[in-house]
Amino acid sequence: MRLSRYFMPILKENPKEAEIVSHRLMLRAGMIRQQSQGIYSWLPLGKRVLDKVNAIIREEQNRAGAIELSMPTLQSAELWQESGRYDAYGKEMLRIKDRQDRPMLYGPTNEEMVTDIFRSSVKSYKDLPINLYHIQLKFRDEIRPRFGTMRSREFMMKDAYSFDLTSEGAEHSYNKMFAAYLRTFDRLGLRAIPMRADTGPIGGKLSHEFIILADTGESEVFCHKDFVGFDIPGEHTDFDSVEGLKAIFDKWTSLYAATSEMHDEAAFNAVPEGDRLSARGIEVGHIFYFGTKYSEPMGAKVQGPDGKEHFVHMGSYGIGPTRLVPAIIEASHDDNGIIWPASVAPFDIVVINMKAGDQACDDTCELIHAALTKAGKDVLYDDTDDRAGTKFATADLIGVPVQIIAGPRAVANGEVEVKDRKTGARETMTIEAAINRFVA
Repeated sequence: MRLSRYFMPILKENPKEAEIVSHRLMLRAGMIRQQSQGIYSWLPLGKRVLDKVNAIIREEQNRAGAIELSMPTLQSAELWQESGRYDAYGKEMLRIKDRQDRPMLYGPTNEEMVTDIFRSSVKSYKDLPINLYHIQLKFRDEIRPRFGTMRSREFMMKDAYSFDLTSEGAEHSYNKMFAAYLRTFDRLGLRAIPMRADTGPIGGKLSHEFIILADTGESEVFCHKDFVGFDIPGEHTDFDSVEGLKAIFDKWTSLYAATSEMHDEAAFNAVPEGDRLSARGIEVGHIFYFGTKYSEPMGAKVQGPDGKEHFVHMGSYGIGPTRLVPAIIEASHDDNGIIWPASVAPFDIVVINMKAGDQACDDTCELIHAALTKAGKDVLYDDTDDRAGTKFATADLIGVPVQIIAGPRAVANGEVEVKDRKTGARETMTIEAAINRFVA
């Protein structure tokens, strides 16, 4: 991708409305644009990151056995009236009417709709367990949207919904998502700590929020410091193993960890003083087990092995991709800009032509750009005629992990400079060696 042909509206000054680092950097890097209060467009650079975040979420959901579908954003109020949540949900729900004056709503979540899909299609325990998920825009009319896409009114959500015959089966489904979430956040470059949490308007008996520690977190959280060093479940985790997943869950819930709503001061004080960790936290995922809360009022039941009908046990599992992107930035940045983990960087490499129009520099950059692109790398080629300082500032701001710098003097010697964005380390090497390093 040539920067001269790309749409990336960089801002030189810090936007006045941005209160936290991630919001400031996302606006400056041309990742997002505010359209109205709490509603944003995702511009090309931001969408590339968002798509990579979604790809990792999707891979880990699929690995854990969840099945993707797509549900509409607009929902009939009748389904929510069945569950009893239509009047109880509050002003966060955007209620509308269609041209036939039928009450509708812009979905803040999908428990009712997915339960309706399930009850119309599944009749036997032999078809269980099932976990259905989608990645879709949601709307909650926050009283105070803030921090850019960290807390917006329209947002993207990966929401999954599990259906089991028994509470024991539902617990296994819960543990599948628990392990999948640990893996997902680790692949995104984040250390997320599962904490006991309030079930809120979703309802239910069991709930965990996955929290990353950050100074700009929305609330205070409390946990044992050993969580920071716990091993993440591996790529070959057996998601069918009841015992194996229970062991993962037990380990990650064996020490004290709670959000402010669930904090128990006495229990926290029982943790040795040197092991207590109190910090601000950002919620990046939330999982719930709520039994038959929705299946009973909505008649979602299956025939069991005893020939009788049983209401299914359900759980729901959310991750906010549009919230994750700023969370990653909060966890990984410096004074010059964003430092993306390689897994979600908008581009793998940026090739910087220090003197566009110089034949040797142009030829060298074209060669590198073509070779790396052919090798499957996402490459941004800065072929603009901006000054060197501007090019370096842009590359640092947008946080691409590797910079390959081609200047007249180095190119004359058959060399380029390679810079690691995270460490700042620079290395001069031959053009061929630079290509081979990232092609191999």
